[in-house]
Formats: sequence, C-alpha cells, structure tokens
Amino acid sequence: MKRDSRLSSVLHALLHMAERQGAMTSAALAQCLGTNPVVVRRTMAYLREAGLVASDRGHAGGWRITADLSAITLRQLHEALGEPAVFAIGNRNETPGCLVEQSVNAALGNAFADAEALLLARFSEITLADLAADFARRHEQRRRSKGIDYAL
Repeated sequence: MKRDSRLSSVLHALLHMAERQGAMTSAALAQCLGTNPVVVRRTMAYLREAGLVASDRGHAGGWRITADLSAITLRQLHEALGEPAVFAIGNRNETPGCLVEQSVNAALGNAFADAEALLLARFSEITLADLAADFARRHEQRRRSKGIDYAL
C-alpha cells in the first residue's frame, strides 16, 4: 500500500510560504517539493476550503497563508486533507464468518484505534509555529557551523 505523504508535503509547502512571507506560485512550491504545479494546486485547494490559505491571481499572485501559524495544528491540516488513513496496515476481511479472523480483527482494530487516537491527539498539540521555530533553529545552527555571518 502506498503511503499518503500529503500532510508532510503540505507542511513543507506551508513552511516555505511562512519563510518567504508572501505569496508563492504553484510552480515555485512545486519546485520546492519536487512535484508538479497541478499537484500543488489540487492539494492547496483543500487548505483553501478549510480557510487556512488563499490564492490570488495576477502578476503578484500565488498562495499565501491566511491563518496565524500558532493557530494551525497538524490535526487541522490532517482534517483539511480529508483525514487520510494514518496507518498503511489494516485488518484482513477475506472470511468475515471465521472466528479466528474475528478475534484477530478485534484485537488489531482496538490497537489501531488506540494508536490513531494517540497520534491525532499529538497532532493537536503541534502547530505550524512550532515547526517554523524548529526550522529557524536548524537554519541558525547550519549557518553557524559554516561560519556564515549575514549581519556584516
């Protein structure tokens, strides 16, 4: 089963947008993500419907964040993307009348539900501002390790 990487891609795109502090075209975001602008537009449309981004047409147009980074959680983004499955594994349902399969599915189903609830609760605690701060910290560390001083 193929993994759904839209949440990771959306986070990547939003952090580029936040760093740029202005509208970014689908083409520019696609270049950052190594994908096609059509994929960017299709994915960003989910966020626009959720009121998290807006798109402007014209010469200075593109996608821009409309919400405060500290108010956007990973859970909101996951929900905006249609709540894709968080696990690529699942129950076998080939013989629903089989008591063994029923026992296995009950145990796995409960474990999957518990794990998903825990993951989504954690997603509720992480904001885009948290990720932006982590990026800024990593960027500063890299700058210092290379001896680059922009404040000349």
